Amino acid sequence: MVDEETLALMTRNEADMAFKRRVRTIFEWIDPQDDDVILDCACGRGFYLNMFRYVSRARLVGLELEWPIIRKAERNVGHLEDVTLVQGNIYRLPFPDNYFDGVVLSEILEHIDDDVGGLREVWRVLKPGGVVAITVPNANYPFLWDPINKTLETLFHTHISRGPLAGIWANHVRLYERDQLREAVQKAGFTLEQERAFTHYSFPFIHNLVYGLGKPLLESGLLPEKMADAADRTRFDRNSGSLLNPINLGLAVFNAVDRLNRMDEPEGRSTVNLCIKGRKPV
Repeated sequence: MVDEETLALMTRNEADMAFKRRVRTIFEWIDPQDDDVILDCACGRGFYLNMFRYVSRARLVGLELEWPIIRKAERNVGHLEDVTLVQGNIYRLPFPDNYFDGVVLSEILEHIDDDVGGLREVWRVLKPGGVVAITVPNANYPFLWDPINKTLETLFHTHISRGPLAGIWANHVRLYERDQLREAVQKAGFTLEQERAFTHYSFPFIHNLVYGLGKPLLESGLLPEKMADAADRTRFDRNSGSLLNPINLGLAVFNAVDRLNRMDEPEGRSTVNLCIKGRKPV
């Protein structure tokens, strides 16, 4: 099991407090062993792959649909040993049956039309006894996380799903109710082993600040080097931690608010994420 100190180090640059808790959840549910084969589907820019490589010698595969995103992942993790990046579609995974020991499915199902179909493909490529760690955005999300969309949903039954103001709905087909997620996972053939919901308290507009403002600034290369080092998820070992750095000062504020949260909020409470640990029966 990855220890608390290592988890804290790997997420020290993280401004998205829900992402920090997703990392902790995934490494609790998929404890990487050196002889494991682990799939990150879809891997995005390779953040989870970078962390798995940091703590283990497992064989790692990242699948992503879009070539521009794969190229960003290549810059982040392409130099790491035994990390393979593959272009592919979750509905037709380019892997044999019963191949992976674990699959990360983090913030993916909300993007696809046929979530059960995608889950069935993940079930196919998992070994019997293998684990899938699933995280999705909660339809019952906190007002302060994304006040713009929460107001639009409450008053006008609509939301923004494209552009810098998209917030939690960015490019999403749906957000999930608990029962909706459970049903999809069980229909795909998985046994539900554990559920979790987290991040109720947050700094106001944090989703827009992190992804609408912060991420474009970081990827544009416009931030000074020390600020970029403090904001980069893949370079967590380069941040000095100095509060004279505006990024670190902001992180300290976000972390202070996050200390009010728990790793497992009670059912019915608004949270940013819903998570399920599923297992393929032996």
